Amino acid sequence: MLLVAASSCKKAKDASPEAIAQFQNVIPKPDSAVLGGKAFELTKETTITLSGADVQPLGQYLADMLNKGTGFELAIKTSEKAPESGIFLTTAAADTTLGKEGYTLTVTDQLVTIAGQPAGIFYGLQTLRQLFPAAIEKTPAATTATWQLATGTIRDVPLYAWRGSMLDVARHFFGIDDVKRYIDLISYYKMNILHLHLSDDQGWRIEIKSWPQLTAHGGSTQVGGGKGGFYTQEQYSEIVAYAASRFITVVPEIDMPGHINSALASYGELNGGIQVPKEGRIELDLSSPNVLGAKNKPTQLYTGIQVGFSTLRYDKEETFRFINDVVRELSAITPGPYFHVGGDEAHVTKKDEYIKFVNRFTEIVKANGKKMVGWEEIAQGNIDNNVIVQHWNKEQHALSAIDKGSKLIMSPATKAYLDMQYDSTSRIGLHWAAYIDVDSAYSWDPITYSHGIDQEDILGVEAPLWTETVANMNDIEYLVFPRLPGYAELGWSTGTKSWEEYKVRLGKHAARFKALDIDYYKSAKVPWVE
Repeated sequence: MLLVAASSCKKAKDASPEAIAQFQNVIPKPDSAVLGGKAFELTKETTITLSGADVQPLGQYLADMLNKGTGFELAIKTSEKAPESGIFLTTAAADTTLGKEGYTLTVTDQLVTIAGQPAGIFYGLQTLRQLFPAAIEKTPAATTATWQLATGTIRDVPLYAWRGSMLDVARHFFGIDDVKRYIDLISYYKMNILHLHLSDDQGWRIEIKSWPQLTAHGGSTQVGGGKGGFYTQEQYSEIVAYAASRFITVVPEIDMPGHINSALASYGELNGGIQVPKEGRIELDLSSPNVLGAKNKPTQLYTGIQVGFSTLRYDKEETFRFINDVVRELSAITPGPYFHVGGDEAHVTKKDEYIKFVNRFTEIVKANGKKMVGWEEIAQGNIDNNVIVQHWNKEQHALSAIDKGSKLIMSPATKAYLDMQYDSTSRIGLHWAAYIDVDSAYSWDPITYSHGIDQEDILGVEAPLWTETVANMNDIEYLVFPRLPGYAELGWSTGTKSWEEYKVRLGKHAARFKALDIDYYKSAKVPWVE
């Protein structure tokens, strides 16, 4: 039970209409929010008090954020007892029924208290940010603003354990600063997974020390023929550590046995001789050099956007030396529990070989201390409850995965793919799956999306951003926002969801997008209020 000190004799102010609106427009919507109607005011005398283990970094995170927006230099102290006033972060008073990610946030006219385990406090801080005016997010031109919160109590806990987004850095490469910004943006809406698509036909983006040509050659280009790039293992570790400071787990993906041309171009001994099948022929982008190569000879680097033409060969000894080395090195620098093996669109891999690949992937990933994740096609293999399946297209694969004991990540292309255009006028994006405007992105339920999938089958929700048409950070933000907050709410919020209600809250976040310098798409379906 939280004990909050009595207020001083000074009469509490009523909350302003703006503060009340901020309390009511939090995204994702909290499990429970009861408005008090009075006001707490942040001033330069406000002190941040910390209690419990592992809270110091959270206190500094909060101080840095508030100081940036206000121009204050807020003091931080530690105490086992709740103070009479200020902001109090405590693990000691956490509600144990809320688990690792839940929190309580109580605002009186004198004291703001956030209680939970460290991850829960971090998510409570994201809610606290949204209770302040949007200007708290940017460096102030002046320090004369009034920083007021409406009083009230929020009790919050997530619906799903996996709430994430995938960033494809293989089609187009994005440097460390861009990835860190992406981490900040998804953490603002309480997402906890960053799935990094680190390899594809167009580029290999992570250093593998035992196979240096993967990055030296395979990472040298990207879609359209640009320069490309890659992360050293030290740079990757920097990204992972930064994500962890925001309670985000990085899930690395090496896509196999298809989507592998960047590796075949780097090492000819991996190439079994690519064949384009006569039945269901794949039309390649022949404006790029011919990617078809002779057996044991490197293929040409590929800069188009077509898929399904490349494969590893199961019967080559070098194949499994390569796979073992890649999984071993990348697992060693990934503290999170997951390793994503891809497994999608392996159109030219023989089906019997594909199934053998999946079975070997499972063994190799497990031997390196990780839990295997793969796109839904891996359900054709001998998977079980130690494997997670990402559902993106075919219902039969998802149902097969459930029958074999696997949990699902829900990423249906027709609803959750961030690279899909909003409509036919969108300046970038694709539309092979659907046009996905903001209402369509929000108005689906992971539980009812596919027949035969129940809530207990679902681990969570992930919104992938493939980058065939995405070349810079502005492009990322344009396709991701304003859809991403909706995916975050689908993954977090436990209550009934209504587009008519949600779009009003989303519209009020325009000022926050602007303060965070997000280049968002202004959908006509949302009543924006800047």
